Parts: sequence; structure tokens; C-alpha cells
Amino acid sequence: MHDRQSGWASGFIGIAIFSGSLPATRVAVTDFDPTFLTFARAAIAGVLALVLLVGIPQRRPSRPDLPSLGIVAICVVVGFPLLTALALEHITSAHSLVFIGLLPLATATFGVLRGGDRPSLGFWLFSLAGSALVAGFALTQDLSASWTGDALMLAAIVACGLGYAEGGRLARTLGGWQVISWALVLSLPLMLPLAILSRPTTWDNIAPSAWLALAYVSLFSMLIGFVFWYRGLSRGGIAAVGQLQLLQPFLGLALAATLLGESVSAAMAGVSLAVVVCVAGAKRFA
Repeated sequence: MHDRQSGWASGFIGIAIFSGSLPATRVAVTDFDPTFLTFARAAIAGVLALVLLVGIPQRRPSRPDLPSLGIVAICVVVGFPLLTALALEHITSAHSLVFIGLLPLATATFGVLRGGDRPSLGFWLFSLAGSALVAGFALTQDLSASWTGDALMLAAIVACGLGYAEGGRLARTLGGWQVISWALVLSLPLMLPLAILSRPTTWDNIAPSAWLALAYVSLFSMLIGFVFWYRGLSRGGIAAVGQLQLLQPFLGLALAATLLGESVSAAMAGVSLAVVVCVAGAKRFA
């Protein structure tokens, strides 16, 4: 019971940190190219992870762990950041945050396929209800909405769900911060050169806000948030704790409105509130 409670607490801290990721990415892509942003955040976090692993020696991943670490690296180190950065060139962070409501369903599905979770029927009903609300919202937007941005966000959700489930499963044996650290270090030999090659031709026009956003997504979104998140998934259950992601749109919309001055429509707020209700129901039946 204590492990499950600490898992939910760790998971909530991770989600609170992740809630700032899309607003920060939205700020960063105003001055940084999305590909550079993706490679740079992974490279910076990778260097920090390498320092951690050298300073606090850990058991090295075994050979059977490497494919799972590769999935984590492809999905959450590269895939999700790149796809969301590209999406945010077409849609606002407030709009993109509603798609995060689909993450619990994606994570739970991959948790069953990869992590051995077996949620109840009631759990799936609430999870599907939350996802249906999000999908319905996307489909009822006016013609000014970007289908390109929406498609990129949906692809990002699939990649992220797989990466979360795979990392949560692996964290049961390696530990939460160790999983993301090894995945980042595994990606570093590729991410660092790509970051250098894709760097801006000049740094003169980069606003301080963009630098701060890059710092946030590198330190918090790519490293610190995952320390808490993978610990939560491993202790509280991938499918169960994964439902906390339904809170992320609500927290993220508040940040987008407060920090970026983006408009949050009544429909956006309503959908976010409805999915919060769904997470409570899913938690009860998990």
C-alpha cells in the first residue's frame, strides 16, 4: 500500500513538471528550429545524465535491457519532443494540451501489452470516456484548426505512451532515474552531433525567454520529470498511475493562459474538467 501511495505521489510530481513542457516548447520554437530544439534538449539532458551516472555509479543495463532502453530513447527522448515541436508550429500549446488527455489510454494499452498490467472493465470504460472527450473536441474544431498539427500530436501521443509504458516496466528493475539517464546517455552520441549540426547560424536574435524555455525542457522535461514519473509508474502500476496524465491538460492550460496569454475557450476548459472526472473514476477501478 505504501509503495502504491508513493507511486501516485511521485507520478503527480512528474505530471506537474510535464505540464510546463508544451507551453515551454511553444515559447522555444518561436526562436529555435524544432529539430535543433529536439536534439539540443536531449543532448543537454544527456550530458547531465552522464554526470549523474558517473558521480553515482549504478548497475549497468544488461543486454536484454538494451532493446527496451532503445524504445525509451526513440519514443520519449526523440519522438515525442520532435513531433510536439513540429505540431506547435501549427497549433497553440493550449490546443495541443487537450490531446494529452489521450495519453492515459495509450499508456494503459502499452502497459497491458508490455508491462503485464490487467486493469478492470470499469477502468477501461473511464479511460475510453476520457479519450472520447478529447477526440470529440478535436473533431469539432472549426476549419481554422490545423489537421497537420493534430496529426502530429496524435503521433506524438502514440510514441509517448509506448515510451512511458516501456520505461515504467524497466524502472521496476533498474530504477526510475536510472532508466531515463541510461536512455539519454544511449542517445547522446547521436543527439550531440545533430544538435551541433542543426544549431542556428546566429545566436543574436534568440530571446531570453527562448533560452529559459530550452533550459526548462532540457532539465525538467527531459530529466527531472522522468525521475518522478518512472518511479511512480513502477511503484503504482503503469495503467493506474498513467491516468494522472488526464490532469496534465488542466494544469497546462492554466500555464498557457497565465504565462503565454493564450486564449482558453470554454470548450477547452470543459473538456479538461471532464477528463479530470474520468481520472477519478479510472483510479477507483484500477
